[in-house]
Amino acid sequence: SRPILDMSYSRHFLDFQGSSIPSSMKKLVVTKLSQNFREAVTLQQDSPVPLPGDGDLLVRNRFVGINASDINYSAGRYDASVKPPFDIGFEGVGDVVALGLSASADYTVGQAVAYVKAGSFAEYTVVPARQAVPLPSVKPEFLTLMVSGATAYLSLKELGDLSEGKKVLVTAAAGGTGQFAVQLAKKAKCHVIGTCSSDEKGGFLKSIGCDRTINYNTENVESVLRKDYPEGVDVVYESVGGKMFDLALNALAIKGCLIVIGFIAGYQNPTGLQPIKAELLPAKLLKKSASVRGFFLNHYLSDYKMALLHLFKMYERGDLVCEVDFGDMSPEGKFTGLESVFRAVDYMYMGKNIGKIVVELPHSVNSKL
Repeated sequence: SRPILDMSYSRHFLDFQGSSIPSSMKKLVVTKLSQNFREAVTLQQDSPVPLPGDGDLLVRNRFVGINASDINYSAGRYDASVKPPFDIGFEGVGDVVALGLSASADYTVGQAVAYVKAGSFAEYTVVPARQAVPLPSVKPEFLTLMVSGATAYLSLKELGDLSEGKKVLVTAAAGGTGQFAVQLAKKAKCHVIGTCSSDEKGGFLKSIGCDRTINYNTENVESVLRKDYPEGVDVVYESVGGKMFDLALNALAIKGCLIVIGFIAGYQNPTGLQPIKAELLPAKLLKKSASVRGFFLNHYLSDYKMALLHLFKMYERGDLVCEVDFGDMSPEGKFTGLESVFRAVDYMYMGKNIGKIVVELPHSVNSKL
């Protein structure tokens, strides 16, 4: 039996501005496992719009976030038991357009929400009410905090042991999560060094407080670190992998800590990982009493809501820059519509983005969709 939706059954079929909820929608589906996103993913034009259950919200997505790990997901690296076809996309921001009876205790039609859940690359997504985060408005800046901001906040808080005067190196510092690692380390009164790929990114990093930027296309990262930081760096926030991991490891100070939050250099490779000089790892760590720690957001979900609340308050107070990159400077222009997710993923892997890449899903609100 179908649950009663939004108290008044008939109202389920109208969103809050009077346009019909359609019976079908577009969504992206992984139809073949591949680290090549364009090969793995298909845009389906006429998927049925899902119905929310008793404790669920039906969210009309307005903005969806692009993550480096979208490629890991489409390659089947996270859960070997999941076979295609399956939905993709990790996070979205949008409006509640229908909801189950239990969910209506806390949410209403028309409410702005954000969420982290597989299946956001769709026009509509069913989200359990307990996983949704109510928002004051639908703004893409809130989306930057859901995965990228929370990863930086929790990893540095739990593993970084930041304190005044510590030297913190952030790799891919102008990216979606790097921007937050830079700012949070500065809030802790640390000296922050950020690697990036262009002078434009370097300018952005300086604007958010980075003390020393290293453009690895014009400067030798290893030489700069050896010359400017002969005693080493205390904390590394590392998301690149491969050669950058080796450089960062060698740059650690005594009792330093390298936090691995990703290894984007390896995600598009068929094997997944670029080799590192791991055979020397035990000797290097012993020599410096140093550590390498991994961080995966899913293992810290008990602290997730606390982290988000803290980040939201910082943003609303004006204490946190949430840089969004809509691809306005990309060759074909702004990322609009699910079709542009493919371009957005390419743009990320070309290292072009400053801040978090976000795709806007426009809706013609008053039309009978």
